[in-house]
Amino acid sequence: MFVLDTHGHPLDPCHPARARRLLAAGRAVVARHTPFVIRLKNRTVADSAIQGVQVSIDPGSKRTGLTVFTEHGGSRTGLHSVQLDHQGGQIRDKLTKRAALRRGRRSRNLRYRAPRFSNRTRPQGWLAPSLRHRVDTTMSWVGRLRSWAPVIAVHVEKVAFDTHTMSAGKPLHGAQYQQGTLAGYEVREYLLEKWRRTCAYCGATGVPLNIDHIQPRSRGGSDQINNLTLACIPCNQTKNATPVEEFLKTRPALLAKILKQAKASLRDAAAVNVTRWALWRALEATDLAVATASGGQTKWNRSRTGAPKSHTLDALHVGDLETVTGWPGAVLVVKATGRGTYCRTRTDKHGFPRLRLPRIKQVKGFATGDLVRATVANGKKAGVHTGRVAVRSTGRFNITTRNGTVQGISHRHIRLLQRADGYGYTTHPEARHRSVFPPGPEGPGFHAGGN
Repeated sequence: MFVLDTHGHPLDPCHPARARRLLAAGRAVVARHTPFVIRLKNRTVADSAIQGVQVSIDPGSKRTGLTVFTEHGGSRTGLHSVQLDHQGGQIRDKLTKRAALRRGRRSRNLRYRAPRFSNRTRPQGWLAPSLRHRVDTTMSWVGRLRSWAPVIAVHVEKVAFDTHTMSAGKPLHGAQYQQGTLAGYEVREYLLEKWRRTCAYCGATGVPLNIDHIQPRSRGGSDQINNLTLACIPCNQTKNATPVEEFLKTRPALLAKILKQAKASLRDAAAVNVTRWALWRALEATDLAVATASGGQTKWNRSRTGAPKSHTLDALHVGDLETVTGWPGAVLVVKATGRGTYCRTRTDKHGFPRLRLPRIKQVKGFATGDLVRATVANGKKAGVHTGRVAVRSTGRFNITTRNGTVQGISHRHIRLLQRADGYGYTTHPEARHRSVFPPGPEGPGFHAGGN
């Protein structure tokens, strides 16, 4: 659990059992509900010996993993895991829709509108809004973690795939992450993403996959990335050195699909790398010590420790490490939802406005999206309901809980737990150990923390 001192300055995280004892004894109060943060009443930074924690980041296109951990002699112990779900895809779709509407206006028989795209200059380091959103939300959560824990260093993946190496088809001399035991991991990671971790020939998933040459090397095929795919062991052995046209002559649709996907450019990989570089530059602008690594090295670390594949466990394995002694049993899933909308109307299926929204966001001291707890003593809705509230001007609100939506609860029964901050919070269990290294003293979900 995150711990703050009397003045709100971060201290070393503590074990949940210790946090419960402090709250029960009256020595601490709840400072934040999700993620759970307590504030001590009689402790300051000057009275505490702070060891500090570190944060590792695994940036992604749709999701980013963040893990808070402690490190002693190359051994890491995960304390808190956050999976940040981005809105980049929705932003891209809305911008595409807006551009289509503008093009439609220009093509209609209306007054002349001079094009303005040619007199716009983009500043240095400009990113598309969908990409900038990923960087900004990640930096926002790095700042939040710094306000709740004494972060002394950040580890981040600077690149996911080495596009130059994959295009050339041979390793770069002098790059340490491409030498020795890490050789080939950059290509493998890219192929797993490109072919969605499935066999290109039979579509098998969840099985060991080999790297296969679409055009066999014995028939003149190269080692370039556009001649490589993934194949399960039976398909790889059956195909052997057979040309792909002969191997799939009875399945022309699949042949055309494989050849088309094999020729796909590295545009997606380049976009991911641009986002990671922008995030690295933003982290470098802070006063934290920043260490970088590649996606290939992260995967190599996971293969050594035997950890399953997940965004938060990838984050825990970023950079140089010897072993991992444990990680949290649950992951906090944070979804970017936004802080509302500028639209003041609701439309029907034909696009015509059917009602107007009020200009005031707060009703009876509550706003839509706030985390609340309603205690109803009697009636059909009797019980305790905890979740997100949707306010109504009548003063009778709807609360969305894990079990569904409870409608028409009076504001007099509702107590505010946490203000809406543009994110939705859920939890899910973390993946378990695979018995490569011994788990902690309380099982795979054990995590250690200081005072």
